[in-house]
Amino acid sequence: MRSNMPAPTDGLLRPNHSRPSSELEDAFDAAGLVAFFKEAGFKMVTAESCTAGLIASTVADVPGAGGLLDCAFVTYSPEAKQRCLGVQASTLEKFNLTSETVAREMAIGALNNSRANLAVSNTGVTDPVDDEVAPGTQCYAWIFVGKGGRRTVYSETRVFEGDRSEIRLASARYALSRIRELFNQTCKDVISTRGSGPNDPSA
Repeated sequence: MRSNMPAPTDGLLRPNHSRPSSELEDAFDAAGLVAFFKEAGFKMVTAESCTAGLIASTVADVPGAGGLLDCAFVTYSPEAKQRCLGVQASTLEKFNLTSETVAREMAIGALNNSRANLAVSNTGVTDPVDDEVAPGTQCYAWIFVGKGGRRTVYSETRVFEGDRSEIRLASARYALSRIRELFNQTCKDVISTRGSGPNDPSA
């Protein structure tokens, strides 16, 4: 789902087919991704719930990647999502913690509190803790900041198979692996290397 506006979606889960986490382990190229980040001029902020910092740390594990990260928010509890990222209580109540709408508000909040030009967020479940959400369901949002502060927002839902650790790792790698494709769809000609911060008028 793509939008040029930061308004939430309807929040409905639209999961793709289940995917074994081993597929991403075989295909993921962290060093290649970091090289792409440098070429594109990205500075990233993450807002992570289920992945608990794995998205940011996966990038940080690559030598020379330090300048590509601005900051990372790990907001596990609903209260932390509201306090640190400005997720609305009404959004949590209406759409569930595991929803694209919450992921989008997390990404927006992270971007508003950073100097990044790319925000990536994740929220989801690994275990059967919610009768309405399948184990392994992961929701994402990506926001690219273009020239003049224009924001392009994407969100997706995926379902992964595996144990708790496998799902979390696969989820983090999926969040990163989608960046290149989404960027190439619409943003490669408008990306800004300056980013946006708390005073960005587009916030």
